[in-house]
Amino acid sequence: MRTCFGFGFAFAVILGAATAASAAPGDPLPPKTVAWSFDGPFGHYDRGALKRGFQVYTEVCSACHSLNLVSFHALSEPGGPGFTEAEMKAIAASHKIAAGPNDKGDTVDSSGNPLTRPGTPADHFPPPFANEQAARAANNGALPPDQSVLVKAREGGSDYVYSICSGYGQTPPAGFTVMTGKYYNPYFDGWNISMPQPIADSSVTYSDGTKATIDQECRDVVTFLTWAAEPKMEERKHLGFEVILFLLGFSFLLYLTYRRVWRDMH
Repeated sequence: MRTCFGFGFAFAVILGAATAASAAPGDPLPPKTVAWSFDGPFGHYDRGALKRGFQVYTEVCSACHSLNLVSFHALSEPGGPGFTEAEMKAIAASHKIAAGPNDKGDTVDSSGNPLTRPGTPADHFPPPFANEQAARAANNGALPPDQSVLVKAREGGSDYVYSICSGYGQTPPAGFTVMTGKYYNPYFDGWNISMPQPIADSSVTYSDGTKATIDQECRDVVTFLTWAAEPKMEERKHLGFEVILFLLGFSFLLYLTYRRVWRDMH
């Protein structure tokens, strides 16, 4: 009896210590649970949200974050935001792409600026900084992550990125110190994040008339970044559904074959 009590007491102490450790200051809050249109086996991307999210990325996020793995032509492909080919080409042409050496072997113009050319559908989104050193210099030593596969690379996926995006503006708990050059965000590990609040109400003016609240903007840009990380999601789900139907039909045919072959054996 005493042995059981002693074991139970020790287990309670260990469990209490583990619980206290998990609730220690700096431990991130669990991501908010968001109902996404693309969740579930029949989920799909909301085309309006994709276009609005692209606008948020372009007008807000692209100042610091790259999208290196996404090409312009994907914007008009099936399963994407639904831009027309003409719109996609105009978006590509609005970006400046490093041109490389010209016919004279020059990589800079007469003023010393790098040679550039308008983007084409085959190009990827250009980074906002020339290199990592320039990116860190512009962001107090922090390196803004590329957002091409950010949703897939973070535990919690879309919910986590949404929580970080919308998790600013809260009062830090008593005794917690926000470090110099950092910002309080309870969904970030350590609570001190280098990125200032990126989105506020009316950060953008949506072309479709949707009210640009923090929640709406965060939902839209996360939808766009989820598509950027998994542009073939809808195609994959459709294929999976077709495979399941095929297997069900094939199984039924096998059953009928079995019945016919063994009918006279009983």
